[in-house]
Amino acid sequence: MTREKSRTRAAMDAIIRGAESRKELANVGDALRPQKKEIIDILRLLQEVVYPGYFGDIALYRENLKDHLGDVLFRIHQRLTVEVEKALGRAQSGGDAGAVGARAREITTSFFEELPTIADLLAEDVKAAWDGDPAATGPDEIILAYPGLKAVFTYRIAHALAVRGVPLIPRIMTEFAHNETGIDIHPLAKIGRHFFIDHGTGLVIGETAEIGDRVKLYQGVTLGALSFPKNERGELVRGVKRHPTVEDGVVIYAGATILGGDTVVGRGSVIGGSVWLTSSVPPFTRVTLAGDQLRFEARSITTVAGT
Repeated sequence: MTREKSRTRAAMDAIIRGAESRKELANVGDALRPQKKEIIDILRLLQEVVYPGYFGDIALYRENLKDHLGDVLFRIHQRLTVEVEKALGRAQSGGDAGAVGARAREITTSFFEELPTIADLLAEDVKAAWDGDPAATGPDEIILAYPGLKAVFTYRIAHALAVRGVPLIPRIMTEFAHNETGIDIHPLAKIGRHFFIDHGTGLVIGETAEIGDRVKLYQGVTLGALSFPKNERGELVRGVKRHPTVEDGVVIYAGATILGGDTVVGRGSVIGGSVWLTSSVPPFTRVTLAGDQLRFEARSITTVAGT
């Protein structure tokens, strides 16, 4: 054996030993995890169902719509059930495999039952983009080109799975959208109807954020946590409300940062660009930055209705 081969073999042995010992990095001897590539493929199939005729390689007509969508939905149900079963099996290691499989099938079927509602919400989101962006030329451009809608589509799919208790998969979905759009929405955030993200790059919506109806956010907005509470052992306390609430009809301009679980932006308010907020805002208020000071001005309801 040449010296180079000997060195290569020794390096390979060291890599293998390390792979076996690093529990944080290895999935050896455990249940299969959901596969990221498969989940992304499922998202793309769901686009074909939610936006028929916009995605996929088949031209759709009334004559073939039912058969084509039926075939796509059948494939989604099969493939999503497998990935959900993997996610549940990993989270419930040692549990009854038959029960996990039955739970996965139930979750996927329940998700399918909600798909018409999700599509209705997305139709309102497309309308919100049209109403909110004078540069929009029509639904084709919004559906095919707007990163904000792509991020919201992915969020609405992921949210429906997250609230059904599916681990890991919803986060894989929204982080895929984050990677493609620069928009980071946690799947457990709560977002209302007629939602529009304009431009969107650098926007962050945290796990416990709550957003009402007819809200518009611009790029660089952060709805984040003011602090991370810890227990007596110094461990992070999870599941507490730590992100803001944004009520109906609010507009938040570029670069604004709003922090804290007790922070509420009242309905009909406008938050100006680069504003930093850690306290609540009354309804129908305009908040702007004047020098290094915040300025709070009341807005009339008539003005809000015409916005």
